[in-house]
Amino acid sequence: MTERYGPRDRVYDLFRRWQRDGTWARTVTRLQAEADAKGLITWDVNADSTVCRVQQHAAGRGERGLLIRAGRLPAA
Repeated sequence: MTERYGPRDRVYDLFRRWQRDGTWARTVTRLQAEADAKGLITWDVNADSTVCRVQQHAAGRGERGLLIRAGRLPAA
């Protein structure tokens, strides 16, 4: 690596500078746009359960859930 790109600390310094100033983000965005225009990317949507939330009533936290836990309503 040293022969081709120079000293490691210089390579790292450039990498960090480009990361901080947004060069890498712009590069990825442009490459994705070009690949998408050529039909080379299939965009899929993925939902991870760690980011899904249930509406409060479905989670038993609404008024009915509170009344059931307080013993004022039957659970069924």
